Amino acid sequence: MTKAAQGDTVRVHYTGTLKDGSQFDSSEGQEPITVTIGEGRVIPGFEEALVGMEAGESKTVTIPADEAYGPHRNDLLHKVSRAQVPPEIELEVGGAVFVRGPEGEPIRLTVVALDDETVTLDANHPLAGEDLTFRIELVEKV
Repeated sequence: MTKAAQGDTVRVHYTGTLKDGSQFDSSEGQEPITVTIGEGRVIPGFEEALVGMEAGESKTVTIPADEAYGPHRNDLLHKVSRAQVPPEIELEVGGAVFVRGPEGEPIRLTVVALDDETVTLDANHPLAGEDLTFRIELVEKV
């Protein structure tokens, strides 16, 4: 069997968990995901973990926040006037609000605080600042 290398396309199953053991994502019960190693469509640490694996091999890796979604950045917290939020948008702490980025792409903001006057929105990825543990199974090279 050949080992996966940069540029190879592979199909993998995975389960991602946080330090406290809670699961944040999984391909269990679905088709495996297809990844071209080095293409940058998944977090860098996940791609790096695939290098050297063979079809049928499984492993567990912990990816530090810096190789996942980066550190949680306070400069990505934005306090806005409640009047700036359209009234049809329902706000609740922990809820998501989507805005358009400079090129029209959707950007997810998480409501982290609100009162009658202001809303605090967090533009960090929900997993920023988290070390992520993945159980990975390389199903096949394609």
